[in-house]
Amino acid sequence: MLERWIPWKFLVKHISYSYGFPDPFRFLARLQKFSQPSEVQTPMELLRAGFAFHTRGLINTRAIQHNLDWIWPYWVEKQFNPADASFLPRAYSLTHVNLTQRNWTAVGQPDLPLYPLADPRGLITPLYDGWSVDFWIYREQGEWLIPSRQSNAEQHLEFSPDLSVITRCCARGSELAWRLKLNSVQKPSAVIEIKGASEGQAFLAVSLRPYNPEGIQFIETITYDEANRLWVVNGKTSVILSETPDKILFSNYEHGDVVHRFMEHHWERSVECPVGMATSSALFKLKKGGPREIIVRISLDKDMKEQYLRQPKSLPDWQSVTAKAASLKIPDHLVTYIYNAAVRTLILLSAREIFPGPYTYRRFWFRDACLMINALMSLGYTDRAFRLLNSFPLRQERSGYFQSQEGEWDSNGQVLWILDRYLQLTGDDLPKHWRRSALKGAWWIIHKRTPKKEGPHGGLLPAGFSAEHLGPNDYYYWDDFWGVAGLKAAARIAGMNGPLKQQQAFLREAADFEETIFQSISEIPDRRKQGGIPASVYRRMDSGAVGSLAADYPLQITSAGDPAIGATVDFLLAHCFYDGGFFQDMIHSGINVYLTLSIAQTLLRNEDTRYRSLIDRMSELASPTGHWPEAVHPLTGGGCMGDGQHGWAAAEWIQIVRNLFVREEEDTLILGSGIFPRWIKPEGEIVFGPTPTPFGKVKLKIRTLNGKCLLEVDAVWRKPPPKIEVRIPGFQLETPDNIDEPLVLRPLEQV
Repeated sequence: MLERWIPWKFLVKHISYSYGFPDPFRFLARLQKFSQPSEVQTPMELLRAGFAFHTRGLINTRAIQHNLDWIWPYWVEKQFNPADASFLPRAYSLTHVNLTQRNWTAVGQPDLPLYPLADPRGLITPLYDGWSVDFWIYREQGEWLIPSRQSNAEQHLEFSPDLSVITRCCARGSELAWRLKLNSVQKPSAVIEIKGASEGQAFLAVSLRPYNPEGIQFIETITYDEANRLWVVNGKTSVILSETPDKILFSNYEHGDVVHRFMEHHWERSVECPVGMATSSALFKLKKGGPREIIVRISLDKDMKEQYLRQPKSLPDWQSVTAKAASLKIPDHLVTYIYNAAVRTLILLSAREIFPGPYTYRRFWFRDACLMINALMSLGYTDRAFRLLNSFPLRQERSGYFQSQEGEWDSNGQVLWILDRYLQLTGDDLPKHWRRSALKGAWWIIHKRTPKKEGPHGGLLPAGFSAEHLGPNDYYYWDDFWGVAGLKAAARIAGMNGPLKQQQAFLREAADFEETIFQSISEIPDRRKQGGIPASVYRRMDSGAVGSLAADYPLQITSAGDPAIGATVDFLLAHCFYDGGFFQDMIHSGINVYLTLSIAQTLLRNEDTRYRSLIDRMSELASPTGHWPEAVHPLTGGGCMGDGQHGWAAAEWIQIVRNLFVREEEDTLILGSGIFPRWIKPEGEIVFGPTPTPFGKVKLKIRTLNGKCLLEVDAVWRKPPPKIEVRIPGFQLETPDNIDEPLVLRPLEQV
């Protein structure tokens, strides 16, 4: 009511002009002209996330550039160094954020939603969005070993017995190595095992740091309990040392970084810092030439939600959980290593809810969740998929909308598609509340379509934010293709137990929707679409067109070899690739791994061997721990967008590896069409599976024995065996009749 009586716009304009600011309403009106009119200009969820992100960026602006004599995390040491390729000028940057080295690796247990992180130089952030622990070797005479300032370091992921990140750094005469893992016995804790050695007189330093891979994270108080050899940080988190330090030092912001006090001999017990920049270091004397080992344990129970504290007395171990996954055996260590890392990423990020990342993206999106669950099912984790999907109806709005963010219209189609995918891969009857939720979601899609009389976008879904990497609000074909797939899925779900009338209604709506989309595409002027499918009816061909490829992969709405899909891929390869990967200009401004792999999927489906170079290049861009950020910086090779360990990227790696060996094309099972010829070696063996398919579980084995190449298909069919095509590149079947016996493959040059 107050809006009617108080002239808010006039008052805001008057105040703005009086202080010399431009009219904010005119500015917003101009800004909105760059996008199509829509219900939601920017999802509130993204505004909140962006506000939190740049709030820290403002604090970074105050804290870092005026204190470059501190020891900072790797990304700061690189990004603030004018001699480094990561350097970013700061003159007009309102906030200082990590835009060049967004890489980190989480460890944890399969069913425990705790994710201690290690950055590329082993900086450990044990608590979610918390402060960190760093390790140095301090030499009174000689060069210090400070990992974040080292140009080179060794880091890798160990899979057994626990998921661990191992980091090793060397400098002149000094060596540091440490392992991060999560221990869930009794109370969960991050465990860091550190070993240091130096040729000269030196100390191993364990240091508490008021920052993490995103920037400043406040430490206001630190106390040391000598009797129990532990720090207490901010009055609640215990950091336990395995040995009593030879010296322990504290500092606050006024006195600067604790590193500048290493020559002092005072022995304090605590520090307070009103700025929130308290630091402390425990120094352990190193024997000349001999190593010293220290173990640090950090309690994580304060980082758990109350309901998670009521966890089972025993959690499954990694060995038992990963034993259920489809196995990969090929003579390519890097591809295998990344595959095994991706398996663990998906398990880690689906402990209770499913998140696309352990840190920046530790929140729920239907889009990422559906694609990650699809990969989990491809691995054989249908029970885990059931548990995750069972929460979807609870997230549905009364209208039928599966909303994770306002203004994104792809989620309903994705949810219906993944429910149908579960139905196909398991053959299990869907629970009644899933079916009710699915049918309600399908009617939402039908009612959400715009009236056909509205012009070029008539009959499509409304303009929206969609997948944010496609550009400003628009009528995105990405949303529409998912909508069509969702309606087709709903028709199959309705056909299980529902009335035939409802199934037929969904089929009619799906056919009408699909026809409307392609009619819309046909009316785009040739000069704009160039034979392909732009991101929207109102867009020229640009990097956003990658979203239109969803019609091919994963939805298979278009047939293999579709000319418009082929033209879209050719355009993207010619104009939107950099250094061997898809460079997404929209927002990400980096090489995007999961979108590159989706293009590889289309090439694979079209039997275009260029998919191999894309897979090889993405494997080269993986971090030493086998992970990717959401987007890779084209110059530094570090992350420039999103979470440093991205779940969607891991999911697409699982899917591309799976589809190289086993993929479906309507009622046909295609075997081996993407296997790299270099993997088939004399007297060697490659294996993949078992992986669920709509026809049953399938495992492939190719072995070369006494000059013969044999294909073995180990299948457990749920229904009569489907039509099977063996398309292993470079080989032809010699005895194709009986799939239950080893099949002889003859090299094509011998045929």
